[in-house]
Amino acid sequence: MKYLFILGRNIELSKAEVFSYFEKLGNRILKYELEKNGLFLDLENPIKENEIDFLGGVISIGKVIASGTEEELLKNIDKEELYFGTENKLNYTIWNFSKSLEVIRDYLKERFKKEKLKATLKHLTREIKLQEGKRANVPSSKLINEEYFIFGNKELYFGKIFQTCNYEIIEERDMNKPVRRASLAISPRLAKIMINLSKVKEDEILLDPFCGIGTILSEALLQKIKVMGIDKDEKAIIGARQNLEWSKFDKKDYQLINSNSTKTQIDYVYAIATEPDLGEILKKIPTKNKAKETLQKFEDLIVNVLNNFREKISGRVVFTSPNIRIGKKRIHPEIEKILKRTDYKLIYELPEFRENQIVGRMIYVLER
Repeated sequence: MKYLFILGRNIELSKAEVFSYFEKLGNRILKYELEKNGLFLDLENPIKENEIDFLGGVISIGKVIASGTEEELLKNIDKEELYFGTENKLNYTIWNFSKSLEVIRDYLKERFKKEKLKATLKHLTREIKLQEGKRANVPSSKLINEEYFIFGNKELYFGKIFQTCNYEIIEERDMNKPVRRASLAISPRLAKIMINLSKVKEDEILLDPFCGIGTILSEALLQKIKVMGIDKDEKAIIGARQNLEWSKFDKKDYQLINSNSTKTQIDYVYAIATEPDLGEILKKIPTKNKAKETLQKFEDLIVNVLNNFREKISGRVVFTSPNIRIGKKRIHPEIEKILKRTDYKLIYELPEFRENQIVGRMIYVLER
């Protein structure tokens, strides 16, 4: 089954998430291609109708309905129904990941004209700035009935978007929870990404040793993953409990512990996904020595935690670290030192930061 995943602003992070997600599901990727923020996947099995709800770094998912060379593609599209609406007025857009946009644009214009539809092409006029500095276009209008896409150059793939992330619902859920820590809490989007990078499955146990008010725990529980949260801050644990109770999660599926993760003893869990203390919130760029001091404290903390839990974790460890701006560069922990001190190996090292952010994140995925 062939699909297009339109990735968010951090392409490499989103790609790693999608790959890890389908690996854990056992849905083999037979082929993939990446063009800008469009990730084409040929999967062994069909995806679920609500698959996008489980992915944090994906804007939309499209299904391929026709493929081939330009000539073959147009013949194949002719065999497919493109619009299932009841009104004869149609606003549509085309996601472009190909040099054949003009061919598809002209084809759709003529096709809809023959079908006597009042069809209007809406261009992708809103821009998002990608992690690496480039820009990608996304729809700006909500008055769009159909979204199509064209992908590839030699072998072309045409299809329709059939799943789109509902950011309003995610934001509403996050904003309405009883306890919030805006300056400290990780976003639901990044929490989902980290959970998927850990490859933890439904009914397995995910540990967050710095759980704060429970954002990662909540997102995991929504995926029917059992969780254990630890935090030495008693107020954070009280807040996490309030948030999980507010979400009406089954109390049998989560455990909250007010303790220090460098010393706490636990039963076996599958994986870790966590955001440790990234250091103080900075309003101005620190000196190199100050930044290095923060990173050294972080390295010592994460090493102590990983070594404390090393015999209790069977799967991956996913954690964020400070990625600190000094001048025009950024510095982050020396991961080789962490690996040497914990006997883990590196799977992914992925930056996640905004252009003017002083303390961004580096996301690490480790395995034994």
